[in-house]
Amino acid sequence: MVFQKLKEIILDEFLDEDDVVELDSSFAVDFGLDEIDIADLCMSVEDEFGIEVTWEASEKLETVGDLVKYIEENL
Repeated sequence: MVFQKLKEIILDEFLDEDDVVELDSSFAVDFGLDEIDIADLCMSVEDEFGIEVTWEASEKLETVGDLVKYIEENL
């Protein structure tokens, strides 16, 4: 559930519908996201899941799986 919703957010806001989003996809390497993009993604996650993603936590998020784990631990 969390992965699927996060995948939708990533595809809607940053990628094309035909791009592949997997748990081991890297935000920087695979998607070319920078710190500002990741901050925007974290704000979308906060809105969608009703959690807070701290700046310290966002700096440690490297993959989609990292963010899924963070969301699940903070729901």
